[in-house]
Amino acid sequence: MRKKVTVIGAGNVGASCAVRLADKGLADIVVVDILEGVPTGKALDILQSCPIQGVDVNCVGGNDYEATANSDIVIVTAGFPRKPGMSRDDLLWANYDIVKSTVEQAVKYSPNAILIVVTNPLDAMCHVAYKVSGFPKNRVMGMAGILDTTRFRTFVAQELNVSMKDVTALVLGGHGDTMVPLVRYSSVGGIPLTDLLDQETLDRIVKRTRDGGAEIVRYLKTGSAYYAPSAATVEMVDAILNDRKRVLPCSAYLEGEYGISGLFVGVPVKLGAQGIEKIYELKLTEEELAALHKSAAAVRELVEVMRPKLEAAATA
Repeated sequence: MRKKVTVIGAGNVGASCAVRLADKGLADIVVVDILEGVPTGKALDILQSCPIQGVDVNCVGGNDYEATANSDIVIVTAGFPRKPGMSRDDLLWANYDIVKSTVEQAVKYSPNAILIVVTNPLDAMCHVAYKVSGFPKNRVMGMAGILDTTRFRTFVAQELNVSMKDVTALVLGGHGDTMVPLVRYSSVGGIPLTDLLDQETLDRIVKRTRDGGAEIVRYLKTGSAYYAPSAATVEMVDAILNDRKRVLPCSAYLEGEYGISGLFVGVPVKLGAQGIEKIYELKLTEEELAALHKSAAAVRELVEVMRPKLEAAATA
């Protein structure tokens, strides 16, 4: 029996996720959105591409959650995208209610699913999904670290004019302006990045990585990135459905790791059939750890703002 993945949100990110899932033949796909006709039409369009791709998966869309029943993974992309001048944090209240209601519906029909949150502000929305779902922490996670890392890898490869496949990098922290690209853990073909680039160039690449989403928003003007985020999300889905035990940076719920508790923060994890099967705690320098704690503090600010609503929702 094929696996089943639900994508909540038929916008650019959600539709791109559905296309990539279908192209890889990873699972049957259900696309859900509040807009009448849109998820159904996009799902049908994707389904009709399957013969060309040579894959045998089903793809359906609709406005209710009954078709999502017994999903193995639920990807939450629903929400408002960023516009020029907006930070991810500006989206907090705009997307809180959307994530809360969609997760409530999804877990009602798929109580054993794994939740992957993509909606911004990502780490805060992971917290909403975690509290609303009541799922164990290993089954709730956010797509962020892979996206931030692939941006870092892209800029390094461009700077050095080398294959992107040979660039290894790691970005920790919240998915925002305070993220922490770990230059010390980054390399090209095993060669430390610090041996290949001077400090000024590294600082410039780190800054561009932190501003990577905003740079795309400035160009698009009416939306935010979706090709790279969908690719990152599908990499997580592939790791889980195929029990690959991939070591990837994801937003995970920490309970003391790195001196951080009660927050979703981007860290390296092992992804397999059970979701997050292990959190890796790296040995960071004092400077790196301080930067990570600063990033976590930015996430905590948002969580504290939401706490009264979250506590009310949990007791409702």
